[in-house]
Amino acid sequence: MAETLYASCGDLSLAYQVFGDGPVELVFVGPVVSHVELFWTMPEFKAFFEQLATFCRVLLFDKAGVGLSDPIPKVRTLDDRAAEIEAVMDTVGFEKAAVFAMSEGGPQAIMFAAKRPERTRALILYGSFPFLSGGGWDDIDRDPAEVLARGLAELAELGEDMSGVEQYMLSVEQIARMQEMVRAARSGWGSGATAKCMFPSVRSMRQLAMVERMCASPGMLRATMESNFRIDVRPILPTLAAPTLVIHAREDVMPVQCGRYLADHIPGARYLEVDGADHAPWFTEPDRILTEIEEFLTGSHAAPSPSHRALRTVLFTDIVASTQHAAATGDERWRAVLQRFGEITADLTQRFGGTVVKSTGDGHLATFDGPTQAIRCAEALRADAETLGIEIRAGIHTGECELLDTDIGGLAVHIAARILGQAGPGEILVSRTVRDLVVGSGTGLVDRGTVELRGVPGTWQLLAVTRDGARAGSAEAELASMPTPGRRTAMRRSDRAVEVIARRTPWIVRGMARLAPATGRS
Repeated sequence: MAETLYASCGDLSLAYQVFGDGPVELVFVGPVVSHVELFWTMPEFKAFFEQLATFCRVLLFDKAGVGLSDPIPKVRTLDDRAAEIEAVMDTVGFEKAAVFAMSEGGPQAIMFAAKRPERTRALILYGSFPFLSGGGWDDIDRDPAEVLARGLAELAELGEDMSGVEQYMLSVEQIARMQEMVRAARSGWGSGATAKCMFPSVRSMRQLAMVERMCASPGMLRATMESNFRIDVRPILPTLAAPTLVIHAREDVMPVQCGRYLADHIPGARYLEVDGADHAPWFTEPDRILTEIEEFLTGSHAAPSPSHRALRTVLFTDIVASTQHAAATGDERWRAVLQRFGEITADLTQRFGGTVVKSTGDGHLATFDGPTQAIRCAEALRADAETLGIEIRAGIHTGECELLDTDIGGLAVHIAARILGQAGPGEILVSRTVRDLVVGSGTGLVDRGTVELRGVPGTWQLLAVTRDGARAGSAEAELASMPTPGRRTAMRRSDRAVEVIARRTPWIVRGMARLAPATGRS
């Protein structure tokens, strides 16, 4: 087993390992059930990654809040998770890597690949999803048929083309299986019941229970699953430029329609559907999957394509009633106000990690890597503008942009400008795309209805950012305040002993796994 080291990601430390001698740099983005040392005690995991390492230089890491990485005080946003991928790559010196993501690691890898196309050689998604249509955490005790009907109704209300959507909707049986898994997670995390739903071929319940306790606490798991039910990266899929391979098992508890949707909506994606029910590639036709991955990464499919386009969040601001202000205060004084507000805009944009692209006369165009930073910057700008005796309005959208030398272009810029035109005095309006990407940030959003934006196809749902954060009792407020204690709160003394053995002599635990009975508790 490779040595476990730590990478810095802001104030957090992320546990990682690097191994293999292959020519392709590859970073594996795992699920919440992750422990970079314990996993090596699984014979199937060991065999899979040792074979992967024959043609890749592999980077494994535990995401913040799980495994051997630092615990976190609250749920992480997609922006946060994408930053973790970049942090471990920076630490080990990976310039451009293939990103191999599993389960909820998929949306995080999609976000990274869209934001950092210049650092993404290829994208591999196993058992992942763009959104979950099987209801939320509070739907687990509802009748599956009711959950399905409500999901269809919600899509119809949003104006979705149902002829295209219905082929990806889950069956009643699939919703029931997901509900079973979530119920196990809610009431029995640490017993092995949840992991058994995901990895039915593993024989020992004791082993699965130990894996659950050593990977994540019940609070961490619940916060992750809660956010997964609300994340939606569908608008990002068409922006992906990296060669993509989507792999999904037909009977996976993560419905196979999720994988089919990804493959159908990522440009040029290649799709492999395998037989099996396990939510991990090392349990489900591993030889076939590894052969496909090797051909994909070392053949012509993974040839990097240079791109000057990337996912960005666009922020437009505008001073309300600027002509009247100029007339009331005089040109010279108004120019001083504009100059001061321009300085404030430059300072705050830099503080929140953005770039001021240009002045629009009475406002500014700025871009950010992620939507949460753009919203926080807009809120700060609104507050500082009011201290100057002026009001601003703002429009925010996330989408693919053309990166020019000193400018930016593309439909996303046009959409953000049109959203700005819909905003009232003191209002920060965002698109639904932004809403779906800031889950867990604590941002309060109020529906402003569906509108047509001049020159932009279709209808667009807009939402206003509230001044006091998410409303108390709302799903977003509860998620943002949900405790995410470290895994040790759920671990037993025996788990800690096994953790030491896994680090020093993992072959002992592998032998125990091979000898585990097919049924029973040992």
